[in-house]
Amino acid sequence: MVGTLMRTPASWLGELDRFQRELDRRYGAFGLPVSIRAASGAAFPAINIGSTPTAVDVYAFAPGLDASKLEVTVDNNLLTLTGERKLEAPDAKSTVYAQERFAGAFRRVISLPEDVDPTKVEAHYKDGVVHVSIARRASVQPRRITVN
Repeated sequence: MVGTLMRTPASWLGELDRFQRELDRRYGAFGLPVSIRAASGAAFPAINIGSTPTAVDVYAFAPGLDASKLEVTVDNNLLTLTGERKLEAPDAKSTVYAQERFAGAFRRVISLPEDVDPTKVEAHYKDGVVHVSIARRASVQPRRITVN
């Protein structure tokens, strides 16, 4: 205790800064996403979102799912992924003392750009990755006009 009292104010500030960085690393800024398009580290499934001139592609990393029980919906420019990952419990004789893998029901909602076409959505699940491709509306696609 005496050692703590003898520290300089600069060392206190250093400790507070270290503590703040650790909180940000674990929980994002005040438990909120550190980016407008990203969720905090606790969100499941983790996602990557990409964009091309013709589509928006969402990759959700979700190993261990039953693809038949995965629900993908697009409504009001919101993509919703809903499902459940079952917990693979050890045998009855063992005791679990650490469990880091997420198990249970999940729901992930992703905001989409205004120019996507909700009638043209494709979703595939392969090797633990859900790939959802949402086409952009044809009216916003660049058109090549031939000159005669």
